[in-house]
Amino acid sequence: MSIELYWEDFKAGDTAPIGERKVDRDEVLAFATAYDPQPFHIDEAAAQQSMYEGLIASGWHTVAMTMRLMCDSYLNRAASLGSPGIDNVRWLKPVRPGDTLKGRRVVLETRASQSRPQMGMVRMRWEVSNQHGELVMTMEGVNMFQRRTPGGAG
Repeated sequence: MSIELYWEDFKAGDTAPIGERKVDRDEVLAFATAYDPQPFHIDEAAAQQSMYEGLIASGWHTVAMTMRLMCDSYLNRAASLGSPGIDNVRWLKPVRPGDTLKGRRVVLETRASQSRPQMGMVRMRWEVSNQHGELVMTMEGVNMFQRRTPGGAG
């Protein structure tokens, strides 16, 4: 893939959709079995008896599905240099097999690196809703991007 997005292309206040993904029951079970084997994620009978009244995806699976949307929609065509971390992950509503997740990114702020003139930081919030328009997850974090013009004006 060719690089299309650099640090200079992200501006505070910008929003953009990051795509949609249908939640697959078999993926919910496989992910939870491997990484988050709580009964309401892996056992339909136990999940039915839980406060969720049915099988739900692991919140970490929701994060992973969102990461895939991020890669497919913009990161894989950006001069991404990775991330020092994600903050403020919030799981607001259960995600169920059959749901369709829809994501968007919001640029909160940008700043040029003082110590690395070839790099800039972009703080974003990602919002994920279900097919009913209900917000199911939010998270914030910083991405590092190569600058098109190292040390130039932002």
